[in-house]
Amino acid sequence: MATTRQAHTVWEGNLIEGKGVVTFDSSGIGEYDVSWPSRSEAANGKTSPEELIAAAHSSCFSMALSHGLAGAGTPPTKLETKADVTFQPGTGITGIHLTVEGTVPGLDEAAFVKAAEDAKANCPVSQALTGTTITLSAKLA
Repeated sequence: MATTRQAHTVWEGNLIEGKGVVTFDSSGIGEYDVSWPSRSEAANGKTSPEELIAAAHSSCFSMALSHGLAGAGTPPTKLETKADVTFQPGTGITGIHLTVEGTVPGLDEAAFVKAAEDAKANCPVSQALTGTTITLSAKLA
């Protein structure tokens, strides 16, 4: 069964001086301020589209890797995934780097890296972001 999730943003003003609020409608987890300075300079307590992409990508990748490892008979005890999304004003998103460290009993480093590469290629968020270079660093804890 397909699912749809919703969020919405209300923006006021022009790009440089304006501001907005992103609301997570489906989960109801809250409203978060966004602005051009928080996107192109320091976050200053506000979020950005790139941070939201990083959250989506790190969680999707972790789910895909966990599923792949469990399917191979080596379920992880713990996965810590970080996604760094780089934004260049005037150019856009120039890359995403995933870093994962896993605790996976019975698995060697090479097999973990192979599983992580597979998850990177096949998680739905990675597939949605195919126009962006996605790199990966993976290691066991």
